[in-house]
Amino acid sequence: MIYFNDINFENQDKNIISVGKIQPNDILSIIISSSSTELSAMYNLNQDQNQNSSFFPGYLVNLEGKITLPILGKITVKDLTMAQLEELLVKILIEGKHLSEPIVTARLMNAKFTVLGEVSKPGTYTYSEQNISVLQALGYAGDLTINGKRENVLLIREENNAKTYITIDMTSKQWFGSPYYYIKPNDVIYVNPNGPKVKTAGYIGNLGTFISIVSLSLSMILTVFLLTQ
Repeated sequence: MIYFNDINFENQDKNIISVGKIQPNDILSIIISSSSTELSAMYNLNQDQNQNSSFFPGYLVNLEGKITLPILGKITVKDLTMAQLEELLVKILIEGKHLSEPIVTARLMNAKFTVLGEVSKPGTYTYSEQNISVLQALGYAGDLTINGKRENVLLIREENNAKTYITIDMTSKQWFGSPYYYIKPNDVIYVNPNGPKVKTAGYIGNLGTFISIVSLSLSMILTVFLLTQ
């Protein structure tokens, strides 16, 4: 099974990075630091709370798209990228004269995707990288099986309460430069079964099975006939 058989090694493709945006129910890790360690600690989650099993070490984005930070209070984060959130918090800290030269690091803690269908290890996977590609996601799932339909891999993406359905041809590189080269949190990848796999899913999967059934039936008929003589 050959992937990307239309690659031209003389021409290099440019990837379009589709940056994910913060959505309700996301869990964010936000670390605020500055030259004053003690002062910065006041703006971060309490480490003693983090060790409490009943307390989840992160900021949950509520249904209104807001999080609540120590001292700073409620902040609207919905539809911001991580970079935009970092810039926003730095601006709030400086303009509010909270910290001098603050550094903010924000990451999505519960980024996940699901791979189903004809792959070696279907399931839901989490990742910590800022961006991973469809190829990496399929790698997590152990690649397509021999029965996977490589010309028809389905990507399902939900954004702003609307679903998008994209078909990817793994034998071509045409989708490399599309916004779907990189996955987004909660994407679902479904690998369709090929023709032979669909046929084997029936009661009579292949010629060998059919011959076995016919042979067994004839043996039973012959046995009954001999017993009645």
